[in-house]
Amino acid sequence: MSQQDFGLIGLAVMGENLALNVERNGFSVAVYNRTPARTEAFMAERAVGRKFKATYTLEEFVASLSRPRRILAMVKAGQPVDDLIAQLKPLLEPGDILIDGGNSLYTDTERRGAELEAVGLCFVGMGVSGGEAGALNGPSLMPGGSPDAYKALEPILTKIAAQVDDGPCVTYIGPGGAGHYVKMVHNGIEYGDMQLIAEAYDLLKNVLGLNHQQLHEVFKEWNGTPELNSFLIEITSQIFTYIDPETQLPLVDVIVDAAGQKGTGRWTVETALDMGVAIPTITAAVNARIMSSIKAERLAAAQQLPGPSASFSGDVNAFIDKIRDALYCSKICSYAQGMALIAKASRELFDNRLNLGEIARIWKGGCIIRAGFLNKIKQAYDENPDLPNLLLAPEFKQTILDKQAAWREVMLEATRLGIAAPAFGASLEYFDSYRRDRLPQNLTQAQRDFFGAHTYERLDKPGTFHTEWVPIQESAPVTR
Repeated sequence: MSQQDFGLIGLAVMGENLALNVERNGFSVAVYNRTPARTEAFMAERAVGRKFKATYTLEEFVASLSRPRRILAMVKAGQPVDDLIAQLKPLLEPGDILIDGGNSLYTDTERRGAELEAVGLCFVGMGVSGGEAGALNGPSLMPGGSPDAYKALEPILTKIAAQVDDGPCVTYIGPGGAGHYVKMVHNGIEYGDMQLIAEAYDLLKNVLGLNHQQLHEVFKEWNGTPELNSFLIEITSQIFTYIDPETQLPLVDVIVDAAGQKGTGRWTVETALDMGVAIPTITAAVNARIMSSIKAERLAAAQQLPGPSASFSGDVNAFIDKIRDALYCSKICSYAQGMALIAKASRELFDNRLNLGEIARIWKGGCIIRAGFLNKIKQAYDENPDLPNLLLAPEFKQTILDKQAAWREVMLEATRLGIAAPAFGASLEYFDSYRRDRLPQNLTQAQRDFFGAHTYERLDKPGTFHTEWVPIQESAPVTR
């Protein structure tokens, strides 16, 4: 019986599309799904005439694969991954490779990798970005774990990944859970990007009064610029052209304004807090989704909490350009925060193994945050691998200095008119905090020392100090 080159577990849409991608690139594939009917449907429809082998037990699946076995699991993150590992572990042999391609928390990946490596098995936590279309036609892949396992997978991964001008959108990220860590931060940046675009849309629609056709034209024009050319801007321009067949209204206008989330944005914020890295734009994006989710409460509040009655009276076209500039500056800050978080993790968690320029490169194609300006980010880190923050890269520094007046004017107008722009504002506050040589936290330290004797440092001499700010007053005796 001939054995298959690659195995895939989990035939939901992402799994099916990745299986088809692997097979299209010249590899035979064994497939397994815990629900046999899904396997049967796949084989009867999308797999017809292709090099697939259906299997209906894990024992049959494992036996159908050539050694070392290369298995990609596309199952729901969390307990289902642990359950699958428990089932597979006694069936595999030393040297076999299991890849978790879901959105697992990186600490879970670290734990699973240690458990499997202890019995001679290889575990790869691999971020996969690009959605259904990316999975089928070429995603951005972020594999971490054993470098030897990556070498064994490289001939397949480099073929199925998105292809850009400087190579496939895959690279070995680093040890342990590095792949899922970088995918987590990728998703955090994605949250920030989407919120910034939503705020630009809000300003264009509710301050300037643009209709859906004008919104389409603005975003289409922006997508044609080097600064804002990106997948998310492109699909935004397309969204405004879709008319709901039931109401004949723009479909976007009949969608409930309550955004969902699956956890990776929250994980990014929690990890940043643990690491001591400020990511206010991404945090604002997560908070904005939370605020959007309390729709009924907001409807009630809208009846009781009116905002300003002012309206916009300036040059509409000039203000569209200022919103574009504010969006780009804010976007730079969002990516700067994400890359700063990855850099800190590289130093503290992953033995300085994460290559920020290479990470930016593999995001140029396939993934949701793919954008033209990632070339500039890659170049910035290639020129200075120790760059402390993207805001200090010459081109980005000059861009923000040139555009900050427009950025500030947009924020002033949003505040004047009562339009919430939390991610725009968080980005500007990040820039203003980062650029200042003195912040008011000297007062914070004085307060901490006053009430808790937490000590402080001085500008004029080394050491730590404590001051008795006022004499301690003994409590007066209680009289009855």
